[in-house]
This record gives sequence, C-alpha cells and structure tokens, in this order.
Amino acid sequence: MVELDGAAEVVAWDAAVRAAAPDEVADVVPAAATLLVVARDGADLAALTASLRSLRVRAADVAADASRSAEVEIPVRYDGPDLRDVARMTGLSEAQVVRAHTQSVWRVAFGGFAPGFGYLTGGDPRLHVPRRESARTAVPAGAVGLAGEYTGVYPRSSPGGWQLIGTTEAAMWDLCRDPPALLRPGAVVRFVEDRS
Repeated sequence: MVELDGAAEVVAWDAAVRAAAPDEVADVVPAAATLLVVARDGADLAALTASLRSLRVRAADVAADASRSAEVEIPVRYDGPDLRDVARMTGLSEAQVVRAHTQSVWRVAFGGFAPGFGYLTGGDPRLHVPRRESARTAVPAGAVGLAGEYTGVYPRSSPGGWQLIGTTEAAMWDLCRDPPALLRPGAVVRFVEDRS
C-alpha cells in the first residue's frame, strides 16, 4: 500500500504503475489517498518494491497528460433538487454553477461506493460544497452530485448524501459493456449541458 497526499497523487501513481506494468503486479486499486498494489502469487517482492521505488511520479505530469487523453462526455440536465442550495452555498448563480461544472476538466480518481461509481476530482474549487446534513434514503440512478472536492454520478438507486445538481441518462454500469464501468480511474470526463 502506497500512502499519498491526495487524489491528484493517487491518479499520478496509478497511471505510472499501470504504464510501468511490472510483471509482479496483479492489480492496482486506487482510493482517496492510497494506492494498493497487489502482487501476483509467487512474485519477487524485493523486485516489485525496487520497481515501484524507481518510479518518478509527478501529479503535474498526469495533469498534462489529461489534455491528450480521450474524454468521456456525459450529457446532464441540470435539474437537480439541490442546485439552488449549491448556488447559495457557493455565492454563484445557478447558471454559474452549471458553467463551472461543465467547463471543468474532471478526472476519475477512484471508484467505490457502488459498481460504476467514480469519484471525480479536478473541478472548479468554487464547487467544493459539503455533503447534505441528512442523507436521502433513495437517490435515483443517473443523479449527478457534488460533495467536497468530488463530483459523481449515481450508477443505481441508492441512499446518498451528495448535493444533487442534475441528472443523466448515461449508464455508469452496464454488464453488456466491456469493461462494465463507463468511468474508470484515470479517465478524463467532461459534463455537457443537455437542454432537451
């Protein structure tokens, strides 16, 4: 397990370890401030450790790579029940919240919570808002929310405490797709306003 300073470093290390693809690595699992590197059975752990220590990783390099990465575009109707509250908390108008969300380049830092749920970072800092004081018992699939430094899309109906600003019909998790998750760690994401 590699302990890091935050999501930007996790994304950088995840990309670097995957690119180096040491033979000893079976899997890489990013989280909020850690990266779990799973060794293959019978791996030479000393060689793996040396390989990981030889990596030179800078979050700025990953940010530069983001401009060259393929993007996932997600159409969003900005009709969420918390859009007005987010505008009030940020001091922005609702239109400015939408503009800040759609003009940001987001990157999937890690997955979690539910299959297909990606924690996206890199957005406009003005959109950093707290979770709701009380969670909803049911948030519909496709709800787009904000919480802290993250934005995300609920892949299925579930309880949740994020500030909901919109909805999308894009399927975050589809077992008929390979891979099933639309948003995978390291992916660059842009939200596009759907006015239909």
